[in-house]
Amino acid sequence: MWKIVRLILSGIGILFVLFLFSCKTKTSKKATEKIVQATKVEKEEPVLKYGFPVDSFSVKYGHIKNNQYLSQILNNCGVSMAIIDKIARKSKAVFDVRKIKSGKSYAVFSSLDSLHQPKYFVYENSPVEYTVFELSDTLGIYQGHKKIETKLRSARGVVETSLWNAMVDNQVSPVLALELSDVFAWTIDFFAIQKGDRFRVIYEEQFVDSVSIGVGKIYAVEFDHYGTPNYAFLFDQDERADYFDDKGQSLRKAFLKAPLKYSRISSYFSNSRLHPVLRIRRPHHGVDYAAPKGTPVMSIGDGTVIARAYQPRGGGNYVKIKHNSVYTTTYMHLSAFGKGIHTGARIKQGQVIGYVGATGLATGPHLDFRIAKNGRLVDPLKVKAPPVEPVRKGNMERYIAHKDSLLNELQKIEWKGEELIAEKR
Repeated sequence: MWKIVRLILSGIGILFVLFLFSCKTKTSKKATEKIVQATKVEKEEPVLKYGFPVDSFSVKYGHIKNNQYLSQILNNCGVSMAIIDKIARKSKAVFDVRKIKSGKSYAVFSSLDSLHQPKYFVYENSPVEYTVFELSDTLGIYQGHKKIETKLRSARGVVETSLWNAMVDNQVSPVLALELSDVFAWTIDFFAIQKGDRFRVIYEEQFVDSVSIGVGKIYAVEFDHYGTPNYAFLFDQDERADYFDDKGQSLRKAFLKAPLKYSRISSYFSNSRLHPVLRIRRPHHGVDYAAPKGTPVMSIGDGTVIARAYQPRGGGNYVKIKHNSVYTTTYMHLSAFGKGIHTGARIKQGQVIGYVGATGLATGPHLDFRIAKNGRLVDPLKVKAPPVEPVRKGNMERYIAHKDSLLNELQKIEWKGEELIAEKR
C-alpha cells in the first residue's frame, strides 16, 4: 500500500518538475523574443540626408538669398574667415563658390553639443546633384547625387486650348508636353495643335525626395492629330534607342549635310568675326559658303516658307523656312528666288529655293546659311542629323512583338470625356 502511495507521489513530483521546466522554457522563449525584438529595434537603419545620419547632427536648412555669398552664410554659422578663405581656394577644382545662385537650397550640419560647431555645409546644385564642404581640419570638398526614383505612368487626354495648359490644369507634368513635341518633331507641328486632338501615353516620371523632377523615358504614344492617329514606340535597335511608327518607320528625318553643292566654307559660326564690309567685330551666327553666282541653293529639309524678303543693309534677298516645331533655317544674300518660293509655300527637302548672290552687305557671291533650334541660332556644322533608318529586316520580328505589346497597353488606357487624367500604373 505504501509503495503505491510513494509511486503516486513520485509521479506527481515528476509532473510538477516538468511543469516548472515548461513554464521556465516559455518564459525563456518570451525573454528571448523580447531580446530579439530589442535587437531589431537597435538595428534600424538611420535616416540619412546627403549621406549623413540626421540624428547625429543639429541640421539647419535654408535657401540662398539675393546677393548672399557662401562666406556670409558660413561666417554667420561660426566658421572663421581663415577657414572660409581656404575653402574658397580649395574648392575651385570641384565647385566654384562664386557660382552659388539665389534660391538654391542648402543645409548646415552642426554638432549636437552646446557648442553647435558646424561640421558640414551642403549646397544643392540641382534637385539631384549637391556639393559637400567639410568644415573640419581636412576641409574636404566633394559632390554627391541623390537617389532618383522612377515610376511608370500613363496619361490620356483631349486638347481644349493647348497641350501645355491641359497638363498644368490637370496636374500632369507640363514637361511631358515638351517631350512629346520632341518625339513628334518631324511629323506633327505642335504650334498647330487644335481643339479635339487627343493622346494617350506611357512614360516614366522621376522623383527625388518624393518630389517630381521631370519626365524620363517615353515608351509609347498615340497622338490623334486632325483625326489621324500618329504612333511612336521606343525601340532599341542594335544598342541605339529611337522612336518608330506602327509600321517600323523612323519618326525622324535627316537634314541635308549642306544647302548647296561644289562650295567651300569661307566663314564659320562665331561670336566675334571681323565683318568684311563694316570692318568691325560682330557675331556671325551662321556659316558662309563661297560659290559662284547663280549656284542653286536647296532647302535642307521639308518645311514651310515663313519669310521671303529683302534686307538692303543685311542679308539681302533671303528665305526663311520652318521645318518643324524645333528647327528653322535661313538662306541669305541670294541673287534670285527659286520658282514658286513665296510665304506659306510648302517645301520639299532638296528643292531649289534660290541662287547664290551678293545682295545686301556682301563683298562677293556666297550663301550665309543659318539654323535656329527652338528660336536660338546654333552652329549649322554641329547640328547632328537625326537617324532615318527604319527598323531593319533582321529586327522586324522582334520589333513587331515589342510594338504589339506596347500597343495593347496603350489601348487599355480608355478615352474618357474631355478631361486629361494621369494615372498611376
